[in-house]
Amino acid sequence: MLLGFIPVLLAIMTSGCGSSGSMCHQLTPQSSWQWQLSGSVNTSYDADVYDIDLFDSNTSRIASLRQSGKIVICYFSAGSYEAWREDAVLFDETVLGNSLEGWEGERWLDIRQESLQNIMSHRLDLAVAKGCDGVEPDNMDGYANGTGFALSADDQLAYNKFIAHAARERGLLVGLKNDLDQIVVLEPFFDFAVNEECHYYNECDALKPFIDANKPVFNAEYAQQYVDNTDGARDAMCEQSRAAHFQTLILPLALDDSFRLRCD
Repeated sequence: MLLGFIPVLLAIMTSGCGSSGSMCHQLTPQSSWQWQLSGSVNTSYDADVYDIDLFDSNTSRIASLRQSGKIVICYFSAGSYEAWREDAVLFDETVLGNSLEGWEGERWLDIRQESLQNIMSHRLDLAVAKGCDGVEPDNMDGYANGTGFALSADDQLAYNKFIAHAARERGLLVGLKNDLDQIVVLEPFFDFAVNEECHYYNECDALKPFIDANKPVFNAEYAQQYVDNTDGARDAMCEQSRAAHFQTLILPLALDDSFRLRCD
């Protein structure tokens, strides 16, 4: 069965944060964040939200962050296969598409296939079991990339709504990663946005619906001109970020905490 035929039930949750409603109210455009997906997690930052890897983070680390008052968001890829993950054996070869350029061992998924629902549901269950407050499902815009599959915008909407509903059903906050062209439709289903390089690509206006809904936009920029502040590039970008009420970090592409600059 294809995801395009998922019952309308999956589209009913257009507001709220499941059983974690109190956490939802803690997240606002003023919520600061830290994003680290590789290396030993640096827990010393004064950030409201920590976004860390679901598989690589143990329950004690997550519990410690929560006990210190942090909201813990757990990252996993919902739109791609990663050969090194502990559940990689569950993916049938028929759902695996083209490789993601620049990311060895990672392939796009055929998000229309029902078998992915079970795998992603198990990942969300893992997030609950580990004590995560929410999730950041990545690669939620396969339809706009060369996946090797004839994915439509409607296929992507159905899949993203499925992920959002399944997360909220478990009491998890859920973030929309990139997928700028579908934000107007998808914003009600998600509790925050995670974006990469909207300032560099001049795409930040697309994220305004989240701010208008009093939801945070967590943005990461990687360009060297922002790292070096070439001709005041970082200063100018940060001024725009503050005006937009975004939470912007300048980070290494590896997200390994080798450096971190924040638009205060």
